[in-house]
Amino acid sequence: MSQLRTTTPNAALDGRLTTLLADSSDALYGQRKTDAKSFFRFFNETFPAAVWHIRGHIAASAALLLVPAVIMGTWVGVSDSAQNTIPPALAETYVNEDFEAYYSSEAAAEFATTVFINNIWVSFLAFALGIAFCVGTAYVLVNNGMAIGQAGGLFAASGQLDKFFGLILPHGLLELSAIVVAGGTGLVLGWTIISPGDRTRADALAEEGRRAVVVVMGLVLVFFAAALIEGFVTGAPLSTVTRVGIGAAAWMAFTLYVVVYGRRAAAHGRTGLWGDDRPRWSDAPTVEFSNRATVALPD
Repeated sequence: MSQLRTTTPNAALDGRLTTLLADSSDALYGQRKTDAKSFFRFFNETFPAAVWHIRGHIAASAALLLVPAVIMGTWVGVSDSAQNTIPPALAETYVNEDFEAYYSSEAAAEFATTVFINNIWVSFLAFALGIAFCVGTAYVLVNNGMAIGQAGGLFAASGQLDKFFGLILPHGLLELSAIVVAGGTGLVLGWTIISPGDRTRADALAEEGRRAVVVVMGLVLVFFAAALIEGFVTGAPLSTVTRVGIGAAAWMAFTLYVVVYGRRAAAHGRTGLWGDDRPRWSDAPTVEFSNRATVALPD
């Protein structure tokens, strides 16, 4: 700009370069405009890229939740000794009354709010406790998996497993998926401390922390959707097929969203790090001036 103003004054080009320089400060110094475009870029690229990037740890998180659930459910469902650890009257009341009554214990809006707050708390534990070398996250996932398995085993022992799945699947598919993703984020943080690779532990943890923030922020909306389903669908007087169908549709939409958008964003070089949603000069169109100098224009 200094050379332009000294040697070849051009008001139009000077104005354009002034605007370009002002816009470039966002990319250079990390200042982003909080406009609608940034919001959509976050959910179109940054969040799905972050989830896609940690998919291996998410698979490990799913195993830590589901394997104990299946083992506990099978044991309680077929073992008399396991069933005898719970007083028969208590188990009968739980299966026939308490479990289903829980979903209509409050007004739908109040119940959804309660569930939303509880889910955020569980996911926060699964995420934050990962810093303890993955042990804390593993404990939260295994403990929740065993609780789910025990409940399912009690229903199986009484021959009402279909009732259990009819109540847990409408919201549980999406809710447990979000908890698994949060757990995967916690495992990433813990494993980063154990094995930082060619980075220092501080640098590695700082980088993965930027990605973890993105995942946690995106999961808030997922938990909100799961809470709405649990509050307004799970306990609603609808057929089991309808309720489970709504939950399955929501889960499938989230899964496809992460896979399709995550793979596409990763293919475009997005890493899911906080701040990765800023425009890149390599992504910008170019314009050629009369002197054949090529200048990148921000989108």
